[in-house]
Amino acid sequence: MDFMFDISGLAPEEEKFSTSKKDVLKYLKMIGVDTRFISYTPEKIYINSLRFSKFSRTREKTFNKQYPDIKIVRNKLFQKICSKSAKLLTLEIKPNSTILMPEDNFICELMLEPYTRKYGVKLVYDGDYDLKVNPLILDDKVNTIFEGLFNGEGLNLVENDDEIYPLANVSLEWINSFLEMDGRKLIKKENDNELANSFSEFLDDVAPQYRENVVSASEFIEEKLTNNK
Repeated sequence: MDFMFDISGLAPEEEKFSTSKKDVLKYLKMIGVDTRFISYTPEKIYINSLRFSKFSRTREKTFNKQYPDIKIVRNKLFQKICSKSAKLLTLEIKPNSTILMPEDNFICELMLEPYTRKYGVKLVYDGDYDLKVNPLILDDKVNTIFEGLFNGEGLNLVENDDEIYPLANVSLEWINSFLEMDGRKLIKKENDNELANSFSEFLDDVAPQYRENVVSASEFIEEKLTNNK
């Protein structure tokens, strides 16, 4: 129960906690928070999964007694984004691998940071790596499929074995809604094919869930074609 983890008055006086990442995470673990399900930044702690992190309001109160300047973010949309992203990352990430991160991509930083504890991965920005983060979002993936079909090139579902796609099933709307709420810089679609974008806008009005269906259908077709070769 939560009251068992209110250690604010029980820790030995000689035990001091600095504001370093190591000490913040150590303190979170001491009060019963599972740090594999939170994303750490020096100013904010983002909850990825309220259920699995066990980050209750009581634990938040205890944490803020020790770290009053670090905000706890309980954003439900962010938790939904993490849930969608995890379905891909748990299949793509190899334990203890070195992952090359994209520059200046806050949402990818938040998505991958917990995996340094979940799977013991190392995040780097240059040099050798085992896997590379591709920041492809769901909207661009779907528009690339449309572009290939309209150009007579086929499905165009090309994914490299050394890349991981944390945002490939997360919509731009979700990502930018969260970033706006958090006061962050918004991102833009990378695929600017006019015909593909126009068709996507049309489908937005008549079938809002079309993106996931398009990707699922394309992957099914691609798998069938591959198996029949």
